[in-house]
Amino acid sequence: MSGASTLSSAQWFLRLSIAGGFLSSVADRLGILGPPGTPNVAWGAWAPFVEYAGKLNWFAPAPIVSFLAWAATFSEIVFAVGLIVGWQLRWFALGSGLLLLCFALAMTFALGIKAPLNYSVFAASAGSFFLATSTRWQAEQPATKQVPWL
Repeated sequence: MSGASTLSSAQWFLRLSIAGGFLSSVADRLGILGPPGTPNVAWGAWAPFVEYAGKLNWFAPAPIVSFLAWAATFSEIVFAVGLIVGWQLRWFALGSGLLLLCFALAMTFALGIKAPLNYSVFAASAGSFFLATSTRWQAEQPATKQVPWL
C-alpha cells in the first residue's frame, strides 16, 4: 500500500467517523435511538437536548438557546453529509472543526475541562482540522509524489 493510498484510506475513515458522530448525536436528540433513560442514549428527545444546550450556552437568553439547538442540529446534518459525499471536502472539514471547537469550548466553560475530554470533542475537532489541511496538501502534490512519512 503506497503512502498516498494510506493517507486516502485514513482520510476516508476520519470522514466517516466524524460524520457518524454528528449523525448519531442528531439521531439521539430526535429520539431515534430510544426514549430518555434508554441505555446509551444521552437525550432521547428534543426537550432534554435543548435543556443541555441551555447549560452549555448559559450566557444566552432562553429564546436564543432554542435557536442555537436548531442551528447546531442543522449544522451537524449538513457537515455530516458534506463529509460523506466529499464535495468541497476542505470546507466541510473546516466547518466541522470550527463547530466542534465551539462545542468543546462551550463544554469547557460550562462543565469544566473533563467533559469535552471525556467525549473526545477536542480530538474530533483536531481531526477535522487535520482532514481540512491534509486534503489541501494532497491536492497540491504532483500525482507521482508519495507522502514522505508513510
